[in-house]
Amino acid sequence: MTDAGVSPATVGRLPTYLRTLVDLAADNVANVSSQQLAEMVGVNPASLRRDFSTLSITGTRGVGYDVKAALVTISAALGVDQQWPVVVMGAGNLGRALVNYGGLAERGFPIRAVLDIDPDKVGSPVGSLEVLHADRLVDVIAEHDILVAVIATPISAAQHVYDELVEAGVGSVLNFTGEKLVNHSADSSIDPVVRDVDIATELQILSFYQQRGTVEDRLGVGAVIGPTGDLATGDLG
Repeated sequence: MTDAGVSPATVGRLPTYLRTLVDLAADNVANVSSQQLAEMVGVNPASLRRDFSTLSITGTRGVGYDVKAALVTISAALGVDQQWPVVVMGAGNLGRALVNYGGLAERGFPIRAVLDIDPDKVGSPVGSLEVLHADRLVDVIAEHDILVAVIATPISAAQHVYDELVEAGVGSVLNFTGEKLVNHSADSSIDPVVRDVDIATELQILSFYQQRGTVEDRLGVGAVIGPTGDLATGDLG
């Protein structure tokens, strides 16, 4: 279980619940049953009910869950009802694409700065931002109250950049490089949360199934490939 008393598997499902509830609310749906919502999300109804119970979201027999109330609770649990300023480390193609993607700000993660060391990139515009030199990191964090960093650098620079982020006190890191990052800080109290997103690995996993037909053909309708390549066909625990 996490410190908040919610299992990692439940946390992993919350963004999907939220996205589905947002769509239902936009369609003016007031209530939804656990069976209906589970089918829309692609999870076992028992898992959904357990997840919601963990967050003290209760339904009414014969009526279901209040969509707006569930949406508010899950939004609060995920912190998307707050603003989490982000700095992007690396102004290459991926970094620029992330800065130009408006969906992050809409979900509570406004990108306040993008940093690089390449003199050909520093000073260039990316969306409404200007690429700053990476030696400005500490000042940028203080100026914008940065809480989250995205590492979109070449693999060779990832560990060095991570070390600097740890030293600067950034608490959450999204790592797109595929490099396994190690916390070298001598202060055991400094331990950022790191999420790894290896796009090449995810594409290779898709390739595996593509060569063998669809997942539904092989494993039955409703099978889902998780973010680490695990197959989820029902209760994820």
